[in-house]
Amino acid sequence: MGARSWWGWGTVEGAVVGAERAALLGRVAALLPGAELVEHEPPAIEALGIAEARISPPGSLAGLCSADPADRAAHAHGKAFRDVVRNLLGELPNVPDLVARPTGEDDITAILDWCADARVAVIPYGGGTSVVGGVEARVDDSYAGVVSLDLGLLDRVLEIDPTSRAARIQGGVLGPALEDQLRPHGLTLRHFPQSFEFSSLGGWLATRAGGHYATVLTHIDDLVESMRVVTPSGTSESLRVPASGAGPSPDRLFLGSEGTLGVITEAWMRVVERPRWRAGATVLFSDYVEAVAATRALAQSGLNPSNCRLLDPVEALINAGVASEGGVLVLGFESAHHPVEPWLETALDLCRDHGGTRQDAPRTDRDPATASETWKSSFLRMPYQRDALAAHGMIVETFETACTWDRFPQLREAVVAAAQDAMRAVGAEGVVSCRFTHVYPDGPAPYFGIYATGRWGATVAQWDEIKEAVSDALSASGGTITHHHAVGRDHRPWYDKQRPAPFALALTAAKAAVDPAGILNPGVLIGPAA
Repeated sequence: MGARSWWGWGTVEGAVVGAERAALLGRVAALLPGAELVEHEPPAIEALGIAEARISPPGSLAGLCSADPADRAAHAHGKAFRDVVRNLLGELPNVPDLVARPTGEDDITAILDWCADARVAVIPYGGGTSVVGGVEARVDDSYAGVVSLDLGLLDRVLEIDPTSRAARIQGGVLGPALEDQLRPHGLTLRHFPQSFEFSSLGGWLATRAGGHYATVLTHIDDLVESMRVVTPSGTSESLRVPASGAGPSPDRLFLGSEGTLGVITEAWMRVVERPRWRAGATVLFSDYVEAVAATRALAQSGLNPSNCRLLDPVEALINAGVASEGGVLVLGFESAHHPVEPWLETALDLCRDHGGTRQDAPRTDRDPATASETWKSSFLRMPYQRDALAAHGMIVETFETACTWDRFPQLREAVVAAAQDAMRAVGAEGVVSCRFTHVYPDGPAPYFGIYATGRWGATVAQWDEIKEAVSDALSASGGTITHHHAVGRDHRPWYDKQRPAPFALALTAAKAAVDPAGILNPGVLIGPAA
């Protein structure tokens, strides 16, 4: 995999350099001539001035714990834009005191027992790719210290049931290692979020991550058969069955709990045979309203494409390199059992009804890449490019939501207007892009991007003002504060407004029951107990 970057996305070797960086900066300079684009290097770990750990583990746990400054710095933040910029500025005010790496459930139980007795906060940590402050050691002074509970050693596929097509998998396994262990069996989980390479199964479950499929099986929730979770009050293991009507689902309590109710150690997951047949196409539109209508028709058609991602004209230009007045639809079907071209042709007929035109598919090695291929390649490089632009004083960040189809036009208009007004208010020049990451019969999941000029040293504050404005617009327009990025600490103000009051009471009571000392990820989802 390569050496992980402590301050930014992914690996050190994956950073944007050379010709790729020159081309990236050139595109930005052409799009936003006022951008400063002066490079700033991350500080050395030794220059961060990380304080000594405030706590020491008992002797029985010492071998699991690290107080190394580099280790602690790497676990201090997630991978949001504001995290990356603060790292570049050397601003790490909330570094965990220890990083603990359990080897199994007994270790986790022992760590939780010690931390409950010693009033030490515990933040479960999978791949550390949170973009909402979910793994940040931002807790109040009532805690003696903070332990980052890194589950990276729980990284195995423990059991495979080929008859039922399910696999029992440990929560700390990262995406590539998970697929490598399933591949010899001809199986795949088929859950590929953008963070796939550096995020874990437990993290996907704890945040209700959105994945590969643009329709039907959109969230990790849909792939769960049963879960095992270690809490300070005991271990919860749900019955492994295909479905059950026996009261509220135990799994639903822990899915999306973001480390506040327990530590997800393993889960039985529904897996599928690896696809053998694939068919895809890129569809160009001259009118965005018609492009949205075509995407809605596809979502309601029952064709259930695996890929159905609509890029608006700004997104198409920036990340797919295509100038299209109405946007670009990236469309795909796949199957392990039968050819899928008939499904694709039916979908293309539907797109033609709305003025869509297929980009020529037959190509030779000398032909230019299609818009979908360009976008897919860009999709994997986006986080690295975001880091490069952040280091050059740009504001580059995303936010996402879901809404019903009838509300989307007004929501998009309100969000774009709020973003543009906020950018002007903070003295930033920029553009707003939008794509659909997932679509449902009753609505899309719009994913917005902000690309704006910034003032070095002030870009976090500038982004925070923009983020507040667009979040208010999402909430006022009937959208959720998050479709798949989770709540963390950054989305709490809007999540508190979105959830029903009786549910908040129930969640608070559940927290008090399974975590009576209140040590698990304090401040995420709910406030501390009175």
